[in-house]
Amino acid sequence: MLNYIWFGMIVISVICAVLTGRTEDLSKAAVGGADKAIQLIISMAGVMCLWTGILKIAEKSGITNAIARLLTPVLSLIMPEYKNDPDVMGAVSANVTANILGLGNAATPLGLKAMQRMQRHNTLNTSPNNSMVMFVVINTASLQIIPSTIGALRQAAGSQQPFSVLPYIWVTSVLTLITGVMLAKIFSVRS
Repeated sequence: MLNYIWFGMIVISVICAVLTGRTEDLSKAAVGGADKAIQLIISMAGVMCLWTGILKIAEKSGITNAIARLLTPVLSLIMPEYKNDPDVMGAVSANVTANILGLGNAATPLGLKAMQRMQRHNTLNTSPNNSMVMFVVINTASLQIIPSTIGALRQAAGSQQPFSVLPYIWVTSVLTLITGVMLAKIFSVRS
C-alpha cells in the first residue's frame, strides 16, 4: 500500500509541475533531496556504527548481561510466560538495552531474534501470547535514555544542540511506556 501512496505522490507532483510550468523546480528539488538523503545516510551510518560498536563492546565485556540481570526481574513480572527461560529473557533484555540507548535500527534485529525465541515456546501457534504482545508494546514505546538516532538526525539538520530535547524525550518515553504496559495488561487475554 505504501508503494502505491509514494507512486501516487510522485505522479501528482509531476503532473502539477507540468501544469504549472515548474518542471525545472521539480528537477532541482529531486536532485537536491537525493543529495540531502545521501548526506543524512552517511551521518546516520557513522552514529549507528559508533553505537553498535559500543553495544558490541558492552556485550563482550558482560555489561549487557549485567543489564539483563537487572532487567530480568521487571521483565519477568510483565512477561510471565518466559520468566524461567534465560534464552528468551536475554534476547528481550538485549533489545530493551538497545532501545534504552536509542539504537532503533540496531534494536530491530535484536527484537526479531527475541520474538523468534518467544515463538518457539508459544503454545498459541497461530497468535501471539500475552508476553509477546507485551514485548511488542515495550519495544514500540521504548524508554530512551540516550536517543542517539534523534541526536544524529538533529545534528544532520544543523542543530547546534542536538540533545537539548532529552528531558522531553525522557518524559514522553516514560509516559508512553507506562501507558502501553497498563493498556496491554488491561486488554490481555486471560488464559
